[in-house]
Amino acid sequence: MPNAATESVPQKMRPIYDEIAALTDAFCAAHLNAEYAQVCRALAAKLARKRPSPLESGRANTWAAAIVHTVGRVNFLSDKSQTPHMRADDLAKLFGLSQSTVANKSKQIMDLLKIGLMDAEWTLPSRMDRNPMAWLISVNGLILDARSAPREIQEAAFLKGLIPYLPEGAGN
Repeated sequence: MPNAATESVPQKMRPIYDEIAALTDAFCAAHLNAEYAQVCRALAAKLARKRPSPLESGRANTWAAAIVHTVGRVNFLSDKSQTPHMRADDLAKLFGLSQSTVANKSKQIMDLLKIGLMDAEWTLPSRMDRNPMAWLISVNGLILDARSAPREIQEAAFLKGLIPYLPEGAGN
């Protein structure tokens, strides 16, 4: 889950980050939810910390749309069974951009940061339990769901940053 440390940005990038974060915050407040806003801010901050930062070139509006699109892809925003739900073309229109522009910039972000579908780092906190990728660990070469492992293995995996948190009541 993003926090103040993950949202720190270099002073040089602060104005650009603030502009993009204001756009993503407003979009998420109007069309998605606070969780999306939180994860979008963390992604914008990570992009601002890259050296050189890709945010230094291009329009803030395009970056904001691509950041929301990227977080949406990881969390299946376009899946009608999800709440909230939004089609990619509707997201682009709400930012006043073409779907191809947003998708191309989103792909650039995903490639640069090596983000994949169901990436645990960009999963909404409320969906972490349903993201199997967040819980897979290797124990003696065997891949298993950490939630079914003994507690001592869970604790070791958590301390190494392999799982997002210690599951309650699991593996005991």
